[in-house]
Amino acid sequence: MIQDRRQLGQAGEALAAEALKNRGYKILTRNYRAPCGEIDLIARHGDTLVFIEVKLRRSGTYGAASEAITGTKRRRISRSAQFYLRKHGSLDMKVRFDVVTIDFTRGQPEVDIIPGAFEA
Repeated sequence: MIQDRRQLGQAGEALAAEALKNRGYKILTRNYRAPCGEIDLIARHGDTLVFIEVKLRRSGTYGAASEAITGTKRRRISRSAQFYLRKHGSLDMKVRFDVVTIDFTRGQPEVDIIPGAFEA
C-alpha cells in the first residue's frame, strides 16, 4: 500500500486517467493550476471538454470520497475551469464536470466515474 499522501494522490490520478481512457476520454492536461485553484485532470470526451476532480479514500474514517466535493471545492474548480476556457479560447465549448472516486478501503482500488457530477 502506498503510504505517502502525495504518492497516493499521484497513483490515484494515474488510476483515474487509465479508467477514463478506457471509457473513451482523451486526457489533455494533468494537475492544471490556475490562480484560483487546481484541476486534477482535463479531458475531451466526444465533443465535450471535461474538468475532472479525483477523490480517493484509504479508509472510511472521513466518509466516502464523493462526500469530499464540497460547495467550496466545486466553486474553486468552476473558477479554475473558467480561467482555462478563457486562456485557451474555448468559451464556446460544451463543458462538463466529472468526479472520479477511488476507494482503497477493501485493499484493491475501486474506481467510479461520475459524469456530470456537478454544474458550474
